[in-house]
Amino acid sequence: MNKFRILGASVMVVAATVMISSCDNKRSTGWEYAPNMYRHLAPDADQENKVFADGKTAQLPPDGTTPVGFARFDYAKNRDGYDLAAAEVKSILPQSKENFEEGKVLYMHFCSPCHGETGQGDGLVVQHGYGAPPSYSKGNSSRTGGSMKDLNDGQIYHTITYGLNSMGSYASQLSPEERWKVIMYVHHLQTL
Repeated sequence: MNKFRILGASVMVVAATVMISSCDNKRSTGWEYAPNMYRHLAPDADQENKVFADGKTAQLPPDGTTPVGFARFDYAKNRDGYDLAAAEVKSILPQSKENFEEGKVLYMHFCSPCHGETGQGDGLVVQHGYGAPPSYSKGNSSRTGGSMKDLNDGQIYHTITYGLNSMGSYASQLSPEERWKVIMYVHHLQTL
């Protein structure tokens, strides 16, 4: 019986020692690596900030500045801006086979669901019951009343940038250079 008591007491002492020593990490120096990753010094955007007169941390950019990588299109989102773009805006890309082919790919991805593969306004979305856009070669423009085949670079660029009627803006999906490539392909569809 004494053997079992000694063995039980030994097991209890070993278990207590393991539990107590497991709480003490001897390898830790108590230092933090890059503590500003956990507790940053910069204020959060939604915090108050006494440095600025309005007390906000998140400030608007100064008037007239352009963000890096952003291309300005200084034509209003109205009929006057459309007419001005029609008169002033011309393609900046050279007419090349490479640009034409890239424009075709972009058109097929972004435009053909509504406008159709040949620009006749018979895309898959239309086949599912939504209103058809006018044909590039035979239709009339809802904005000018003229023929769609007579739309120029500025008019198409303005429409892609801001949208029209049921068509939303594609400015966030297509970069300015990509818009010009699509326009190059649309001009081809206007001749079909």
